[in-house]
Amino acid sequence: MTESVLSPSPAVAQAKSVPAAITTPLSMMNVSKRYHQGGAVVEALNNVSFSVRSGEFVAIMGASGSGKSTLLHVAAGLTSIDGGRVLVDDVDLSKLSDRKLTHFRRRRIGLMFQSFNLIPALNAEENISLPLMTDGRTEPLKKLDQLLDRLGISARRKHRPDAMSGGEQQRVALARALITDPALILADEPTGSLDSVSGQGICRLLRELSQQEGRTIIVVTHEPAVAIWAERVMVMRDGRSLTEFATSDFRDSQSLAAHYQHVVNGPQAD
Repeated sequence: MTESVLSPSPAVAQAKSVPAAITTPLSMMNVSKRYHQGGAVVEALNNVSFSVRSGEFVAIMGASGSGKSTLLHVAAGLTSIDGGRVLVDDVDLSKLSDRKLTHFRRRRIGLMFQSFNLIPALNAEENISLPLMTDGRTEPLKKLDQLLDRLGISARRKHRPDAMSGGEQQRVALARALITDPALILADEPTGSLDSVSGQGICRLLRELSQQEGRTIIVVTHEPAVAIWAERVMVMRDGRSLTEFATSDFRDSQSLAAHYQHVVNGPQAD
């Protein structure tokens, strides 16, 4: 399994076998988000504009406090904004009531977290089916079987989280994010609690889902070894987008890391 810990070679990355429609599952326009800390105002997001094409795999990089996780939470409708617009699947999130936003998120946005967020008392297939159950929906068993098989966890379907490895738990979380066939998959540091081999395995799965199934995926990370799997990287600092670049411009994660450090340590434009 040594292959699992190697960075992918962008030059030989496979083309998407499922052509993506020219749509924008996520579009942010001049988005601002402010937090009040004592007497100070912190600009978590400062006039950020950002969009993702259908079927694209994008990584958002930045140090702690750069605004990358806030951006992801805004995209998921988990955090309200103070200015601008956020459109997911052509729906303006600010126009939705709390109830409608909850229903929309459950149906059209798949979420993954560093801590997996699985329900301890439920087994794998129950955790995966939870978004459907809470929405009062039932899907053919075949769909669940296909997901379990696709992610290599069929043998763990009756196991609870405490009987699974970290990598297996994150695959269950990924299956849960996919079960509703969402317009957008958002992953916040999805490899942060995993060893390097398991983490690279999750990255490989995400890239395959984008390339082979046309899934639209955004991953927040501070790790170049994760970002290299994406097609495009956006770097943030102090609530602003500093730059964007294609991973195909770099031969490996080490060269991407060097460029990332040059960007975040350089002067910030006004």
